[in-house]
Amino acid sequence: MDKYTKEDILEQAIEQNVSFVRLQFTDIFGVLKNVSITVGQLEKALNGELIFDGSSIEGFVRIEESDMYLKPDLSTFIILPWRPKEGAVARMICDVYNADHTPYSGCPRVNLKRVLAEAAEMGYTVNVGPEAEFFLFTLDDNGNPTTNTQDNAGYFDLTPVDFGETARRDMVLTLQDMGCEVEGSHHELAPGQHEIDFAYDDALNTADKIVTFKFVVRTIAQRHGLHATFMPKPITGMAGSGMHINISLFKDGNNIFYDSKEPRQLSQVARFFIGGVLEHAPAYTAVTNPTVNSYKRLLSGYEAPIHVAWSEKNRSPLIRIPANRGRETRIELRSPDPTCNPYLALAAIIKSGLDGIKNKIAPPEPINMNVYDLDSKELERLGIKRLPFDLKDALDKLAADKLISGALGEHICRRFVEAKRIELNNYCMEVHPWELAEYLNKF
Repeated sequence: MDKYTKEDILEQAIEQNVSFVRLQFTDIFGVLKNVSITVGQLEKALNGELIFDGSSIEGFVRIEESDMYLKPDLSTFIILPWRPKEGAVARMICDVYNADHTPYSGCPRVNLKRVLAEAAEMGYTVNVGPEAEFFLFTLDDNGNPTTNTQDNAGYFDLTPVDFGETARRDMVLTLQDMGCEVEGSHHELAPGQHEIDFAYDDALNTADKIVTFKFVVRTIAQRHGLHATFMPKPITGMAGSGMHINISLFKDGNNIFYDSKEPRQLSQVARFFIGGVLEHAPAYTAVTNPTVNSYKRLLSGYEAPIHVAWSEKNRSPLIRIPANRGRETRIELRSPDPTCNPYLALAAIIKSGLDGIKNKIAPPEPINMNVYDLDSKELERLGIKRLPFDLKDALDKLAADKLISGALGEHICRRFVEAKRIELNNYCMEVHPWELAEYLNKF
């Protein structure tokens, strides 16, 4: 339910001296876009009457079908805290609609709503809490980003070792000003690497918060003379950046993943959900880890999961079950990275879990040992599969999985796969520094 009416927003815009409103949405890759309007056009936008050119957006329509509408979600109205109070700037997150005012199937947010409606028909509310990592790098004399960090800090270090603490503090305060409940933040494993964790919320609000988070982090970093990047593996030999996804299902106000009478206090619904998420993991990896660079993080030795297994006691498999029980019972999916489109990633993950519930896909027994230490024969004996090795492998598995293709919808899946195959081909045509270092003198 919207927390604001149209009248509330128009009144707030006057009271808070709003001059501009940014109508935000994402393309199929999760890149945030916006149409900026003057406050004089706000009522027209609130009525869903604002047209924009969809043919200019990656993965949207052809030029012959370019007129589209932006329909704001009234609950996302917020004043941007870093902008001046006089002539303030507000934002609202929008759904994209066709020219005939029907929901556009190529809109990632509309697509997530479709999957969540399926969960609602089953009686479930899906709650999600992300743990997002990123790097802060310095700029060169021309203002271009480098891969040089401000610090040599590690896990949970603080000033004076963690020089990024002040910027991270401002990010957290800004996020809270924008309605995002932050549970915690800290320095991560690699120099210059940071993490900000959100309290759980329903899946749609969480996806909105993730795109807001990326926007805020990069903006505040820039104001500190830094560059924030969500690139999964920007530096060879260092840990990469992930975005762990914590998920639980609620029904009638209760966490139905919890059952005090079941082994491990995990309900049958939770186990089936885990089974579905494991079953479809190879296919949705193309969505949760959508870049060539993503697969340079998904390698053994840097704490990122590469094996399709689950555990209660260690962090090497794909899914970990945190120790919390009761209302906080949840699964933690450890493979996604922050380059993913959160609307598409959550749609694919949730659809997988719902399929597990519908078809009673029982997961294998949990692996409570370090999976990285197991050799290929032991992995084969235990029936543990590997996540896709690279983007090509992931795209092939996505195309072959009808459930995950359906979770994205025909239009988004087709355009996503086409664009990613082009990206992969462009990468393969490039000569990279490693190749020159390895081969130029040798041959």
